[in-house]
Order: sequence, then structure tokens, then C-alpha cells
Amino acid sequence: MELLHSGKVRDVYADGDDIVLVASDRVSIYDVVLPTPVPGKGRILTQLSAWWFDRLTDITPNHVISTTDVPARWLGRAIRCRRLDMVPVECIARGYLTGLGLVSYKETGAVSGVSLPPGLGEASQLPEPIFTPTTKAAAGHDEPMTFQDVADLAGAQTAGELSRVTLQVYRRGSELAAMRGIIVADTKLEFGRAADGTLVLADEVLTPDSSRFWPAEEYEPGRPQHSFDKQYLRDWSATIGWDRTPPGPEIPADVVAAMTARYTGLFERLTAGA
Repeated sequence: MELLHSGKVRDVYADGDDIVLVASDRVSIYDVVLPTPVPGKGRILTQLSAWWFDRLTDITPNHVISTTDVPARWLGRAIRCRRLDMVPVECIARGYLTGLGLVSYKETGAVSGVSLPPGLGEASQLPEPIFTPTTKAAAGHDEPMTFQDVADLAGAQTAGELSRVTLQVYRRGSELAAMRGIIVADTKLEFGRAADGTLVLADEVLTPDSSRFWPAEEYEPGRPQHSFDKQYLRDWSATIGWDRTPPGPEIPADVVAAMTARYTGLFERLTAGA
């Protein structure tokens, strides 16, 4: 197989007409890959994505061909996928206000051009989920986009499809997670076009690398929430004086263990009995 691309977390290989997407144990924050892996992370991302893909097929087709027809050394952390013409937009749905969305709201009263009511704060639930896309930068940081920006880039019809399907996936994920006592604060999705023009969900879906997950029993608006995702790692990095530029800092063993526990705990809680 030919290595096509090595990303922050995933490696993409060509295998005939297919691609094989391999999730490593690398971890990145603020678009910087840190030098310390989180053992087992790639397997959890792959298996959780596969679990979600199976539960979203009535909303959108996805790129999965097989989770087992992959080289043995990558079994459990690789997916054989269809080749797609990827849409160069990070499709984000937000149901709660936090992170860069909160920063934008405090500055402008809006997120990605979507005006929000006054008086919202950290972890406030939004009146309804909103579509807040960003660019998909080849290097550097992704930048916020409005719906019109997406329409100008990809066409009005594609922008409408991306918004509609992203919000449908978010709502389905939120409903299923809520049944297991988990809040999905936001999520990031990627899409591509199949050869026949069909819009297809790709990459990963509703994982702790691409979403914010909070335990519902501990939810309290107005303060940062306990998280099952890599927000914990971002919070740790803020305590050590790192300026968010390469090279990233080594992760201490206790922080690695806490990350592993969060990822494993989320996977087990979401998929239990399903």
C-alpha cells in the first residue's frame, strides 16, 4: 500500500481503488502533535466511529467499506474506505456554548455569523443547535466561516446539504448519548462527494477527538465542565506555560493515564448494551 498522507492523528494509505484510514495513538491540541502517545487511543477512535456510522445510515451514507478487511497489524484501528472528493470545510454543530464559540459570542454576540440571545455564558445550552463551520486548513489554524462563506466556496446547494446533515447527525448523536447520561456539547464532521455526486460522511464521527462530551449528572452551566474528551489535555497544557506552538510538550504519565481513562470510559458508557 502507498502512504498518501500522514495527518495529526491518522495515516491514509491507498490500496487499489480503496483507501485505508489508520488511527494512531498520536494526540494533538491546538493543531500541534504532542510527542507523547496515548496508548489505545487509535483503537477507541476507530471502534467508536464505526459504532456511530452504523447508527447514522438512515441520515447519511458513509465512507466505510469494511472494518475487518485491513492489514492484520492494524486490525481494530483501521477502516477500509471509499475514495471521496473531500469538501474543504470542517462542519461543526454546537448545542452548547463553550470554547472558541464562547470567545466569538463574547466578542460579537454571534458564532459564525449566527446571532445568539444575550446573557449566555460558559456551557449555556443554545435555544437550538447551530451550524458553525470553519475552514479546513492544510497548515496552521482553521478559521471561522459563515454559511455564506461555505456557499461561496462550495455552492449554495452544498452549503445547505452540509448544514442540514451536520445538524441531523448532531441531533441523533445527542439523543443516543443522552440515553446514556452524556451531553454532546458540539461535534465536528467531514464530508466528501462520491463519484456519483452523493454527499458522504467521512473521516471520524462523534469521537472524543472531534466532539465535546460531558457527563449529564455533573452538568452545571456557568463553569467549565468535566469532559470525556481532549479538553482535559487542553486544560492541562494551559497550566504549564506552553505557547501553543511547536514543539509540543511531553505529557506526564498521570495525564496520559487520565486521558486513557476518559476515552475508555466514554466508549464503554456509550456502547454499553448496544
